[in-house]
Amino acid sequence: MKTSHFASGFLACALALACTTSAAETAQDYPSKTVSIVVPFPTGGSTDLLARRVADKLRAAWGKAVIVENKPGAGGAVGAEYVAKAAGDGYTLLMGVTGSNAIAQSLYPNLRYHVINDFKPVTMLVSAPLVLAVNPNVKANSVKEYIALSKNGPRPLSFGSAGNGTSMHLTGEMFKQATGARLEHIPYRGNGPKVTDLLGGQIDSSFGDLLVLQPHLESGKLRALAVTSAQRNPILPNVPTVAESGFPGFEALSWQGLFAPAATPDAIVQKINLAVSAAVKAPDVQSFFAERGFVMEGNGSAAFTQFVKQETGKWKDIVEKSGARAD
Repeated sequence: MKTSHFASGFLACALALACTTSAAETAQDYPSKTVSIVVPFPTGGSTDLLARRVADKLRAAWGKAVIVENKPGAGGAVGAEYVAKAAGDGYTLLMGVTGSNAIAQSLYPNLRYHVINDFKPVTMLVSAPLVLAVNPNVKANSVKEYIALSKNGPRPLSFGSAGNGTSMHLTGEMFKQATGARLEHIPYRGNGPKVTDLLGGQIDSSFGDLLVLQPHLESGKLRALAVTSAQRNPILPNVPTVAESGFPGFEALSWQGLFAPAATPDAIVQKINLAVSAAVKAPDVQSFFAERGFVMEGNGSAAFTQFVKQETGKWKDIVEKSGARAD
């Protein structure tokens, strides 16, 4: 029996060593073929732009083809599911976002992937706040005045979003829960019609993307009351945060990061992380996104993993308390 146990233990150690050596060799050879970055949205959006910038840098660094594949649908869930079920070899990656890799877990009861268990986070790339913007007809110049108007006016103030269950919708619900504001959610099919109605005064306000709203804020057609990040955004240095407007701890970010399938070896994830971190530190990438209000991150796998877990729990609480449902 002792000999048998010794033999079994020796075999187990040998197999573990072989697997470790094999993973190290695989990482050393990576990449040896085309790497695909899946964007779970159509071409032309900020996620697509980021993926293509990163792909260009990785292509130059690795000397291998790095392509971007757009697989839109279900608020990012279609593309995320595709990557979750891909081989864990580092050749299929996901440019995931707040919706696809945090909110979706609690929003879609029949989601066919798990945002924590089915992915290995590589690194967070960029983040940006949403902006609480109002039509100039709304007689509020601060968060406190906006809340008071919602409570004391003849009707709730309306806020529009790009659809039920989007980060814009849920940030509004989070704001209601934190402040007690009396708000009515008006969902739209995308940012275009929402912004049109906000400019026209059909809705009072919106928690919107800085990139989308910035031209209208600059022209004076809309007024910014607050940003939802913990710190002020360099693009809107004179606009306070919700937190500093009287609600400490309030933070809602629109973020984007790179994910690999869960079975991807740690050594390959680390190799991708190092290359991507260098890519986002490139001056041209930094300036391109900074000019659009994004904060460059590149925080690494361990920190990003913890962040995603926190985000998933936070949005789960918001979804449950608000009773939000996807379109």
